Amino acid sequence: MIGSLRVRLPLVFLAGIVLAGLITTLIAVRLFQDYAHDQALSSLNREAHGIGTLYSNAVRASYGNRSGDRQAPTFAADNLEQATGDKIYWIGPEPFPGQHVTGLKHLPAKTIDWQSGRSLSFELTPPGTHRKYLAVANPIFLGTQAIGAIVVATPKTSVRHRVALLIQRLTIAGALGLLVAGLLAWYLSRRIVRPLLQLSDAADEVAAGNYAVAVPKRAPGELGHLSERFNEMTERLAEVETMERNFLMSVSHELRTPLTAIRGHVSALLEGVVAEPDLRQASLETVEAEASRLERLVGDILDLAKLDTHRFTVTREEVDMGALVDQAYETYRDEARRRRIEYRRDADGRPVIISDGDRVLQVVGNLISNAFQATPDGGSVSLELAQRNGSVHVAVEDSGPGIPPEKRERLFRPFISESGGGTGLGLAIAKELSAALGGRIELSSEVGRGSRFELVLPA
Repeated sequence: MIGSLRVRLPLVFLAGIVLAGLITTLIAVRLFQDYAHDQALSSLNREAHGIGTLYSNAVRASYGNRSGDRQAPTFAADNLEQATGDKIYWIGPEPFPGQHVTGLKHLPAKTIDWQSGRSLSFELTPPGTHRKYLAVANPIFLGTQAIGAIVVATPKTSVRHRVALLIQRLTIAGALGLLVAGLLAWYLSRRIVRPLLQLSDAADEVAAGNYAVAVPKRAPGELGHLSERFNEMTERLAEVETMERNFLMSVSHELRTPLTAIRGHVSALLEGVVAEPDLRQASLETVEAEASRLERLVGDILDLAKLDTHRFTVTREEVDMGALVDQAYETYRDEARRRRIEYRRDADGRPVIISDGDRVLQVVGNLISNAFQATPDGGSVSLELAQRNGSVHVAVEDSGPGIPPEKRERLFRPFISESGGGTGLGLAIAKELSAALGGRIELSSEVGRGSRFELVLPA
């Protein structure tokens, strides 16, 4: 269960949110701690300055008394502590001989350098207590000489209390945010994982050999794109399996036919059934023809193995295209007994190109053979050679049923044979060879009126 993507995905989301929340909380607490400390010092500074001003005025008034009777201030320090909520202390000698500064507790003179005449902030632990205080000392002047200092102090626990209160509120907010984020992560993970689980189940079906599966295409973004590509993949896999099955059946049939003929004629020759010289010669010619047929079939299969790797070997030589097309025409001239074959070429119909003559002849032969397979008895096949616009064109046109637009692209794939005969390798090999020769094959067709395949090679 833990290893499931449906569980791990929201856990990863939540872990990221928790980590981000912890980092944010630590930064916020640190900033607030510094802020609270600064605010406390600022408040202590104001209070120390105000109280120090009161005592400074009282000291100046007392020392300026003509009677020489120095009286301590009449306002009570207890009242000041109640008003401010802070502790008030005195550091330094008694400014009023024989009298204590009203209600002020004394701190040891060595607590700070009160004679510097500067306002100071520091931490202290007052005598008789164990608590840490944050304190500010404000000097008391008589003329230009510091005679002591008023110290206003507040417990550090008050600052910590504010920080603790902030942490408590952040914890509550974080828990609520985590709950909302968890629900959102659970919802999003279901939206994301559901199509992935469907893809996983579909992949298991495909692995088991069942290609009749489909996954929804309504998934968001990249998942929808992945679903579409997966459906296309299953369709292609089913098509490839069908093509392989057809290929095995076609190859088995194509191999069995010449092998059966060769075996029959060889057995008749060995058993002496065929004794007359003319019949023996005819049997040997049949064996040779069927062996050549087997050789062509094996050659097609070897060429097929090179289709995907583009490993066709191509030589460069001068090729007389007129002589080459003449040779292809003569090879299929016997087909004229059942189908009419026409041969046309331009007035300058013997162009010479630099290419591989054997491969060009193989492509032209494949196109002519394909045209004869598509043309019914009584139909016609035309062969045309022309040179124009810096290219040599060899066109083969048939009077067959034509090819619908939706089937034209797949016609050049291996194992596809619209006529139902052969292995379906000829056009696939012809297309790959034409590309290796630097040319291309163009197809134009009209349903019910035949097709035109045109080999275009650079001149």
